[in-house]
Amino acid sequence: MDGMDVQTDAPVLTVTEKAAGRVRSVAEREGRPAAYLRVRVVAGGCDGFTYELALEDERLDGDQVIEAHGLGVLVDGRSAPILQGSILEFNDSMLGGGLKVYNPQAVHECTCGKSFAI
Repeated sequence: MDGMDVQTDAPVLTVTEKAAGRVRSVAEREGRPAAYLRVRVVAGGCDGFTYELALEDERLDGDQVIEAHGLGVLVDGRSAPILQGSILEFNDSMLGGGLKVYNPQAVHECTCGKSFAI
């Protein structure tokens, strides 16, 4: 058994109502009200990993779909273990505000707030 089969009670990703509302409003403004939000972890950045968030119109094989406050969020199989237990929040008051992933597995986060290490 490899480490990817570990099951926990925590959802892969929790999306706050404020974050879901923000993404839905952006999707509607782009004329894509049914679009999903894809949250992906990719190698790169100052600390080793960064998050990519993008609107997508279709899900791919192997995607997990998280339904949150009227928004469908897609997470691929490679990103899911790294995102496990994370929260997607929207904060318009913080410097460089916007969507932010709070990941309990991140042991260090770059001061730019865009990359992290696990």
